[in-house]
Amino acid sequence: MSVGDRIIGSSYGVAWSLIRAMPERTAYWLFDRIADGLWERRGTRVLQLEANLLRVLGKDTPPDLLAEISRKGMRSALRYYSEAFRMNGWDRSRIVGSVEIADEDRARLAEALQSDRGVVLALGHTGNYDHAGAWLIATHSIEFTTVAEHLKPEAVAERFWDYRRKLGMEVLPHDGGPSVFDTLAQRLREGRIVCLVADRDLGASGVPVNFFGETTRMAAGPAALALQTGCGLYPVNLWYPGPGRMGISVHPEIPMPHEGTRQEKVTRMTQALADAYAEGIASHPEDWHMLQKYFLTDLNPHEAR
Repeated sequence: MSVGDRIIGSSYGVAWSLIRAMPERTAYWLFDRIADGLWERRGTRVLQLEANLLRVLGKDTPPDLLAEISRKGMRSALRYYSEAFRMNGWDRSRIVGSVEIADEDRARLAEALQSDRGVVLALGHTGNYDHAGAWLIATHSIEFTTVAEHLKPEAVAERFWDYRRKLGMEVLPHDGGPSVFDTLAQRLREGRIVCLVADRDLGASGVPVNFFGETTRMAAGPAALALQTGCGLYPVNLWYPGPGRMGISVHPEIPMPHEGTRQEKVTRMTQALADAYAEGIASHPEDWHMLQKYFLTDLNPHEAR
């Protein structure tokens, strides 16, 4: 490990200790100030967030409104880290009591979890998916499997994997190979739960979808797992209704097409996922944490054409 990697890893360790020791209001205040500072600097991530938000809000959105939502968006994105550094210290009442979910969505989720088919809950980069996972474990007394990005340096990746394992999740590091897919498929055949953040896959295996009138690529994994194992596939949207609170919306199961090739079926189901994500993002654009290039017109204008 290089000296730089050791410094970064140590810095995360210090942050995890200091932020967890702070009063909750102080931690939220601190990360709001960090978010505001980043927003005021108008760096590339803020500008890209605004470019992405314009697809949601419309190209003719007044600059003042765009600025207001992007500022809230930076606060929302930084809030995730504030909570990540503290969540291992939350008790069950804090995890459960801070979640808002409609009775219809709660019933839909309970029915899905009672099935022996296995379930994929597919989330996007909205809200706090770790909080949603901890709530799922606390309220339904289940363990689920998820896949985590292989962050650099290794020490930072290990800290985030360990943090999620302490919340009760089985974490599979994403290595880009077939072994992760095979393990997920096995868990689903056993009737277990898999939770995946699946709204972004810009590699060669990503499925092109229409998203807010433009093309991007999303992960094929959720649809491919459903087709291979017969499990249920449910889109999930997250947002922040207010300070210290999080909302969860569970969409109806995405049906498996009866006709077409396997790739055509994967594409249709992934488009249905995209439509569900778009519905949630349109309702709560400030909680969409997409600070990277996302649409093909930004990534590769020639391919988009």
